[in-house]
Amino acid sequence: MQKKSLREVAVSGQRVLVRSDLNVPLKGGVITDDTRIRASLPTVRQILDGGGGVVLMSHLGRPKGQVAPAFSLAPVAARLSELLGQDVPLHTDFHQVTDVPVGGVCLLENVRFHPGETANDPAFASALAAWGDLFVNDAFGSSHRAHASVVGVADHLEAVAGALVEKELVAFSGILAAPARPFVAILGGAKVSDKILVIENLLERVDALLIGGGMAYTFLAARGEAIGASKLDADKVEYAASLLAKAAASGVRVLLPTDHVVADRFAEDAERRVVASIPDQWMALDIGPETSAAYRAEVSAAGTVLWNGPMGVFELSPFAAGTRDICEACAESPATTVIGGGDSAAAVNVFGLAARMSHISTGGGASLELLEGKPLPGIAALADA
Repeated sequence: MQKKSLREVAVSGQRVLVRSDLNVPLKGGVITDDTRIRASLPTVRQILDGGGGVVLMSHLGRPKGQVAPAFSLAPVAARLSELLGQDVPLHTDFHQVTDVPVGGVCLLENVRFHPGETANDPAFASALAAWGDLFVNDAFGSSHRAHASVVGVADHLEAVAGALVEKELVAFSGILAAPARPFVAILGGAKVSDKILVIENLLERVDALLIGGGMAYTFLAARGEAIGASKLDADKVEYAASLLAKAAASGVRVLLPTDHVVADRFAEDAERRVVASIPDQWMALDIGPETSAAYRAEVSAAGTVLWNGPMGVFELSPFAAGTRDICEACAESPATTVIGGGDSAAAVNVFGLAARMSHISTGGGASLELLEGKPLPGIAALADA
């Protein structure tokens, strides 16, 4: 993952084509969270300060290769104009290249309005590349996609990593290649099937693996424990047993929930209780306080912590305590703490602890594939350092 970065190239007098991740949530055409826009600004300002002009491109939603006004980047262009203190025009014709002066910034319309984007069509990639003299990938969250604006343009222009992508690569390289010990990984979420390759890859690297969320109950079932009506990947029980055996053979400690917050139904106002053994017809929706305490102790003694996936249904307040406890443990730990995007990143923000983490990934799917040991097409396309 040693890739050439924007810091290592001259941008003076250059038009720099930047693939950003500006896929922000919208409600009625209004941006409800501009975090991703703000995250793109360091790279933009680095180019402007270096004497270049910036052409930004991004996707928004899934318009499926058709022009769809609900997915227009017009609100993003307006917000960029406010944040940068200068006009950021939106260009809707990908093929009509407009000059971008030094110090200028413009935004191309949603690249997924063109069917050639997701198909990585060479002609569309060439049309996009005509907008720049240099290509910067600053969209880590899209780097697992072999799309025209992520990979195809790199066939036509020198391609380097932007500030955001460089930060992601440094963080993940550090924990996967040379983590401070003990290295503790915390995995949650709904399904074992979503994390199989992650677990396999991490078992070769971590000292302890803490499992929570819905996926924990497939592992408990593999150990012969009663799980009531809890989430179960029935076709993965044997595989979960084999992963536990592999961990034991490798000397990796695996911690599973020893108590649970259970409910009689999936609802915020459900009847609930804390139990050590899950009764029939009841479902576990969060780890219990005993489990939280054990997991917190592991995190507090760690040198490196990687967390991907919530411990329970944290969107429902009665079942948020376990996830909140992990957030607080990571915030209080002296360890290097890397949050693997997606729901974990959302939880850290919900509980107001983002500033106390070492790194929060901007790419849920991309970070998962990186943790699985897979090469990311958008990173592979960049020039080597």
